[in-house]
Amino acid sequence: MERNVYCLNKISPVGLKTMSKNYKVVDALDDKVSAILVRSAAMHEMELPESVLCVARAGAGVNNIPLDKFAEKGIVVFNTPGANANAVKELTIAMMLLAARDLRGSMEWVKANKEDPDINKTMEKAKAAYAGTEIMGKTLGVIGCGAIGALVADAASKLGMKVIAVEPSNATRERNASLLENVKFVEYDELYRDSDYITVHVPLLDATRGMLNAAAFSKMKDGVIIINAARDALVNDSDLEEAIKSGKVRKYVTDFPNAKTANMEGVVAISHLGASTEEAEDNCAKMAVSQIENYLENGNLINSVNFPSLSLGAKHGMRAVVLHKNDPEISAKILKELNSSNYVSGVKGNFGAIVADVAKEPGDLLKIPGVIKVYLAK
Repeated sequence: MERNVYCLNKISPVGLKTMSKNYKVVDALDDKVSAILVRSAAMHEMELPESVLCVARAGAGVNNIPLDKFAEKGIVVFNTPGANANAVKELTIAMMLLAARDLRGSMEWVKANKEDPDINKTMEKAKAAYAGTEIMGKTLGVIGCGAIGALVADAASKLGMKVIAVEPSNATRERNASLLENVKFVEYDELYRDSDYITVHVPLLDATRGMLNAAAFSKMKDGVIIINAARDALVNDSDLEEAIKSGKVRKYVTDFPNAKTANMEGVVAISHLGASTEEAEDNCAKMAVSQIENYLENGNLINSVNFPSLSLGAKHGMRAVVLHKNDPEISAKILKELNSSNYVSGVKGNFGAIVADVAKEPGDLLKIPGVIKVYLAK
């Protein structure tokens, strides 16, 4: 059975070539499309055909996708955590160096004086204006030690920095333990107080929106440097502007400039290059394609962000995926109807899922109140 896949953005050809012969990339989003590949295109106002079973984001952030809206329609959303982590790590280190040494100012001086026949002499007098500091020996505070933050922490430690971090999840710490051996875990107040540089690597959620605000800035060292390769809305722009004016923040380096920060003194703005490497785009696309195929062929929800992440491995018969509202009674009724001895189930937020091997097609599970969608991988 051939499956149609629609790309909302330009997706790496390297990733698309990994699709099996049963999949076809099409030019139109119609009622024959089973899956969508997306990078940064906004999907909040989109109405998808009933045929769409899943959306795969070739990247980690999913704030461009209406997760709950799609969950209500039984559309599973995947992301690709870790696929672009090295690219963002390398950019984060570059961002620290851009703040430590006024490389931008120095290069602009050279450009402005390129017609000077004695530039090699005059620059010796001019360079003092662009002198900076070294990062070796400085303290880096890392907020969030997931796939990216852990790599940044490890790299900074190897560059001679003292690294402290906030990471509330023990599971995340354990998963990245080999990269966090030289990291001291602290509370926010201690991180703010002791860090010369602060880099933030957390998703944009209601709980993290504007987390770097006046209250946080007030607890930081004078002259702290803030690195943001995550999302612009993690920082309160008005509070940041005041912190820069007062000298509390010496430099703010962001990969997510907006109309305010792009025009703000003390800001070094980069045009969202974090994951824009050939390698990262290839890795994200390959992972996204793999997750689409794994869901459509095996019913596995690998790296789902709006339903629980579940897997039974490769199927050897018929497999049912039941997406439902988060309610133990609903789950019990579904399991009774499925009558399966091999299944996995879980919940995430307001939604749940059951993946089960079944001997025959189940009855009309949609008659059970709270069941959103039933998908059979045959």
